[in-house]
Amino acid sequence: MAAQRRRRRRLRKRTRRQVQGGGIVAAVLCAAWVAGNWAAVWPVLLIVLATAVAGTTGWGLWRAHRAAVGQDRQWRAQEEAKARELSMTEVDALSWQDFEHYVADLCRRDGCTKIVVSGKSGDLGADVIGLLPDGRKLVVQCKKYAPHRSVSSQDMQKFVGTARPEHGADVALFVTTCRTFTKAAHGLAVRQDIVALHRDLLGSWVKGAHLDTLIALNGRGDGTTKRRSPA
Repeated sequence: MAAQRRRRRRLRKRTRRQVQGGGIVAAVLCAAWVAGNWAAVWPVLLIVLATAVAGTTGWGLWRAHRAAVGQDRQWRAQEEAKARELSMTEVDALSWQDFEHYVADLCRRDGCTKIVVSGKSGDLGADVIGLLPDGRKLVVQCKKYAPHRSVSSQDMQKFVGTARPEHGADVALFVTTCRTFTKAAHGLAVRQDIVALHRDLLGSWVKGAHLDTLIALNGRGDGTTKRRSPA
């Protein structure tokens, strides 16, 4: 066994030397051929070099462009978030009654008609009622909560129980100044076709997003189950 291992080692060393020797010979022959045909070879080498440089430069510029675009998108998203939060600071200063009227004004801005604000307790979840531009009935629940709070499942259940059965809503909109709906509340909103607008979406609405684009964000909350002719 020891003799066989020694023979294998000698064979491997011999093979390596042969390969190295063959490589040296090939390199010498290649160099000699290039030297003898330099007039024909150098334009090709120049083209290859120029192509490599152009490709490397182009790759670097593309990577730099992608990085710049990514940074620009991130910056824009941050600025939009700041703008929304700045506008929401003014909303936060409103009383709950003024907040309901403010939401009503947003509805009017986006073409809703016959807007009525209840402005009182015991309204069975209908703080704002009106008609969308296409004639569908809109019922809005407004919750003026602190930003750190969440809309609970109980809040959503109450609205689900009245928006359509009591008020005949085609589109039921739950608007809040807090940042989140609980998982249970959001799941219920999706299943029951309630459009749930948390603080960020409300901020987008305040900054000019149209109500139609916000309605489409939540499940089938576009009111396709019922339609009313304009009154």
